[in-house]
Amino acid sequence: MADIRQKNDLDARIASAKAAGQVRAGVALPPAKGYSQGARVLTLLLGALFGGGVMGWALDHWLGTSPWALLIVLTLAVIGAFLNIIKISKERAE
Repeated sequence: MADIRQKNDLDARIASAKAAGQVRAGVALPPAKGYSQGARVLTLLLGALFGGGVMGWALDHWLGTSPWALLIVLTLAVIGAFLNIIKISKERAE
């Protein structure tokens, strides 16, 4: 039992040393797919809020329909972002 624990500990220390050596050598490890999925979700949400807000404000300013175009365009943008997020969540993270 002690041999298995020592082997697991040694394996973990070797993996840690290899990772530290790669960092020192400047070899970057590719980010995990879960990280990239999270970045895509954040980008979709922020882009929808910013893009929908700017487009809605511009339409309101141009048409003179105070908050209505802003609210409608922003709502549609957020709904579209959530539909894309649902698609992303169905992808398999490795």
